[in-house]
Amino acid sequence: MNAREYLEILHVAERLKDTPRHCTTTNGRIESVAEHSWRVSLMASLLRHEFPDLDTDKVVNMCLIHDLGECFTGDIPTFVKTDSDRDVEDSLLDQWVKSLPEEVSSDLSALYKEMDAQETMEAKVYKALDKLEALIQHNESPISTWSEGEYELNKTYAFDTVAFSEWLTELRKAILEDTLGKIEQE
Repeated sequence: MNAREYLEILHVAERLKDTPRHCTTTNGRIESVAEHSWRVSLMASLLRHEFPDLDTDKVVNMCLIHDLGECFTGDIPTFVKTDSDRDVEDSLLDQWVKSLPEEVSSDLSALYKEMDAQETMEAKVYKALDKLEALIQHNESPISTWSEGEYELNKTYAFDTVAFSEWLTELRKAILEDTLGKIEQE
């Protein structure tokens, strides 16, 4: 990959800094997709000792790239995203990845394939962290920013996704405790 190709990849990825998410920060500012991806990646890195047999670098890489498709479509909250929305995002992402220099395209394609299959521990951990970060962010945001449906969603979301791991299940329970406390304070 030459310097120009490298810069072009970064220019596309930079769009995520300006792509708003449904969640807000503690101060009520709408967060960007880039901020979400950063914290999911940090979450993965911090789990290195909790999952010593895990390829943590691979999980961090998955977390870093997981929302690159939103460079092309924007963020659509999970509770309104349709199969058609997913198909469009996947198609545009796939076209972009195939246009990249071979070594980068190959690396990204392999990661996306593994992430989609959800068969490896690395893919399962990435997916769980992605969902858990959204819940954590909701708990940190002002409750006035929650939509009506999120009260119930924040109580039930992602328990199935973390079921493979006792540690992540305990984390999900702690997040639920925070959710219930936040709702009770309202």
